[in-house]
Amino acid sequence: MKPGLLTTSAELSKTDPRVKLIAAKIKKENARPEALIEILHTAQNAYGYLPMNVLSYITHSLHLPPSRVYAAVTFYHFFSLKSKGEHTCLVCTGTACYVKGAQAILHELEKQFGIKAGHVTADQKLGIQVARCVGACGLAPVVVLDDVVEAKVNADQIIQEIRAKIS
Repeated sequence: MKPGLLTTSAELSKTDPRVKLIAAKIKKENARPEALIEILHTAQNAYGYLPMNVLSYITHSLHLPPSRVYAAVTFYHFFSLKSKGEHTCLVCTGTACYVKGAQAILHELEKQFGIKAGHVTADQKLGIQVARCVGACGLAPVVVLDDVVEAKVNADQIIQEIRAKIS
């Protein structure tokens, strides 16, 4: 992180409904620093990730040092500093899924959409993610597409579903 990145609040549109949602959560929590995680969850749900200008807004609203906010965001796996895309495709690579072909599915997704896992297409329509285990081993291989668990999938099936969603 660059020095001073969270020290100045970049302007956020007061009319943006996402900003209004975060401001309402901060107000509901009485701007208590102890409510940081809940407020970050609200921001993450509103934006799909945590943009730096939003983190700066939260930092200043809660009167917290930037290091504390950044530490919370980078410590918890749920939070992301990068956009995950309009649609997300999470490929489970746990043992059961790996044995049943998850790696081949992942490689085909990367090839078809021209991005590596952890990245988003240039048009921000699709993000591909990897998880070590989603806890659905009996359904392997598993892909979670926009929060819907797809069981016993193959690459062609998932690619077809993704193309239908992003077109």
